[in-house]
Amino acid sequence: MERRLEGIRILVTRPRERSEELCFLLEDEGAEVLHVPLLELLPPEDPRPLVAAAESIQRYKWVVFASPSAVEAFMEALREAGTVGLLSRVRIAVVGPRTARTVDGFGLNVAVESPEGTGAALYEVMRPGLEPEDEVLLPAAEEGRRELEDALREHGARVTRVTAYRSRPAPLPPEAQALLASSPPDVALFASPRTAEAFLEAVGREGLGAARLVAIGPTTAAALTHLGLPVASVAERPTPEALVEATVRAIRG
Repeated sequence: MERRLEGIRILVTRPRERSEELCFLLEDEGAEVLHVPLLELLPPEDPRPLVAAAESIQRYKWVVFASPSAVEAFMEALREAGTVGLLSRVRIAVVGPRTARTVDGFGLNVAVESPEGTGAALYEVMRPGLEPEDEVLLPAAEEGRRELEDALREHGARVTRVTAYRSRPAPLPPEAQALLASSPPDVALFASPRTAEAFLEAVGREGLGAARLVAIGPTTAAALTHLGLPVASVAERPTPEALVEATVRAIRG
């Protein structure tokens, strides 16, 4: 079988919780993976709004998840509240196939999934079944984008947004900095604007050398461009498999 990334050094910057499958797929294609997590995921500083939402889940018609981490954090809150069983009465909408798989892993059904990995795309899919005054719960990253929330509110939905988790820059070990300086990657993968910003703050542009940059989606690609970093390829979907294919395209030019 052809190993399409044989000998290619690839920098993966995703948090450890989100990168295992991606790293495995890259290595299976022959890549040499340099995993340098630049963000770490933490519980909300004030957990009370998340707890309150879990305790009153039955009041919502929809719960919307934009990431696997939001699903996992909210399911933990539901378990602690003893209300997991009530979630079956709520319609679940998700951004992207990986978030859908996480919901499936908890034995729950996804009512609506966006074909693209953006909040705007999910809103378009939700819109036909969304009634004005519908109660929508949005457990999200503290620093998450607001486009989906804004679109739902403009539609007339009554949105409750709660912080499910937050991220902060992870300390970059000196050995990782030295490795980047001595052996810059051939390709660098970025899965969020915040990760790109964290990389520049920790390492600077020189840490990329002549690496070709791959973005998980258009939002991250736009952020990289805004930071003055040219994007070689954009994944067609926000999945590990699509990131691998985008990496292959970046290498082949």
